[in-house]
Amino acid sequence: MKVSTLPLATAATLIQSSLAAPASQPPSYSGGSGNGTSGSDALAAYRAGQVQDAFLTAWNGYFTYAFPNDELHPISNTFSNSFGGWGASAVDAFSTAIVMELPDVIDTILNYIPTINFHQTAGGEEVSLFETTIRYLGGILAGHDLLTGPLSQYASNTTAVNALLGKAQELADVLKFAFNTTTGIPHNGLFVENQTYDTSDGNTNGIATIGTLVLEWTHLSDLLADTQYADLTQKAESYLLNPSPATSQPFPGLIGTNVNITSGQFLDASGGWVGGDDSFYEYLLKMYVYDPTRFSSYRDRWIAAADSTIQYLASHPSSRPDLTFVAEFEGTNLIYQSEHLACFDGGNFILGGLVLGEQKYTDFGLALVAGCEDTYNSTLTGIGPEVFQWTVGNANASCSDPDTTSCAGVPADQAAFYERAGFYITNSDYILRPEVIESFYYAYRATKDQKYRDWAWNAFVNINTTTRAGSGYAELTNVNAPGGGTKNDFQDSFLFAEVLKYSYLIQRPDAEYQVNDDGQNFFVFNTEAHPFQVARTNASVS
Repeated sequence: MKVSTLPLATAATLIQSSLAAPASQPPSYSGGSGNGTSGSDALAAYRAGQVQDAFLTAWNGYFTYAFPNDELHPISNTFSNSFGGWGASAVDAFSTAIVMELPDVIDTILNYIPTINFHQTAGGEEVSLFETTIRYLGGILAGHDLLTGPLSQYASNTTAVNALLGKAQELADVLKFAFNTTTGIPHNGLFVENQTYDTSDGNTNGIATIGTLVLEWTHLSDLLADTQYADLTQKAESYLLNPSPATSQPFPGLIGTNVNITSGQFLDASGGWVGGDDSFYEYLLKMYVYDPTRFSSYRDRWIAAADSTIQYLASHPSSRPDLTFVAEFEGTNLIYQSEHLACFDGGNFILGGLVLGEQKYTDFGLALVAGCEDTYNSTLTGIGPEVFQWTVGNANASCSDPDTTSCAGVPADQAAFYERAGFYITNSDYILRPEVIESFYYAYRATKDQKYRDWAWNAFVNINTTTRAGSGYAELTNVNAPGGGTKNDFQDSFLFAEVLKYSYLIQRPDAEYQVNDDGQNFFVFNTEAHPFQVARTNASVS
């Protein structure tokens, strides 16, 4: 199903007006009128249709050459199984196909999910509790919520729809042995066939992999009216909400990364809003969105972290003080480095501002969104890098350590780039990540400013153009080289779940599953962009 059918002349005009600059040039963006209404509606519908087409391109390649395995290798037309061999791309695509209203794709995935054998992995390989939760459990629960809720007209196979919740419970039952530890803090690396852990983890787990389970498992408990799943993840979360020792919290609300599974004690005081930490902070707020009655303490911890981030971690590059990035920390020392992964933070602050009615969080989030947009429009491909750094004050220092000889500084071959862009690239990969477009989505939903739709569209066009390869889309090795450098033969499942969903939804009108600018939401997205019905609208919740 296409979003809109436009007369040929109109479509041609929209194509001319909406395509980004060639990939070999930094893209130019229109400023937007700030309202996103009237004349922009047809343009938005056209753009949403183009995103649908990209989804179908990626899906058809995957379905032809890889389904029901986990990922497509689009250049060689082969496949791999990084997440158990249970069809990660299909399950990640499920909720996106539903909101895009694509019946054939919906039916294919819906009919497949009840057939998955979660008791056996491809080749007996290790699976991640975290990745399995956010992709599989999240994707199945979101499909259930959408097909029994606002998009129930696409529930063509009611038997399969009714089986989704039981399948989610089956998966949780397979995984729950992970929590059988002295503290209840789970191991992340699991062998499901013999119910054992990966013993090479050093008996440690991280705050993201511990703290990004609670939304999915609590929602499952609520839907089943069975508290066991919520209890497991909330007990593990309690060690993050009450960190010990006190030195593991160098700033109020900001905590270290690694936790000893046996003792529950933190092993460091390093972290930030980057990979390994990121979605712990994300879920503090989203648990409050999910149920403000039960999770007010999570809100309070998010507020503490957010306020400390604004006060202590906000940073402005020496060459571009108009930009705002969030630094990492080692104790109270700052590291002026960030990642594509961390660019979700603007959207999270914006959501916090909307839900809490605090404009300071929305404003800070919008500043972060603008900084991450700069990482896109500054490169030759118009796509941001995996990791980047900047300097403050002394232009030769890249961190705040008084011993600046330990700081790499701006590489000579990026000096001119740094002066213009405000950052320099330390990892130039692009692996089909969604976080920048995700934050554009929240910025648009909060402000309805057309420029955020334009920014998302330009990002989508550059991704669609530059990563297109063979039967789908492939990762890039250098976002600041013509054509993105060489390509890595891999189509990540979150292309379906996140990149294409956020690119689509930002161009679509209000709906029950969209984020609302009044702070009253009926759905909340998990970290893989799977939308869950919030607890207060769920009849199963007392």
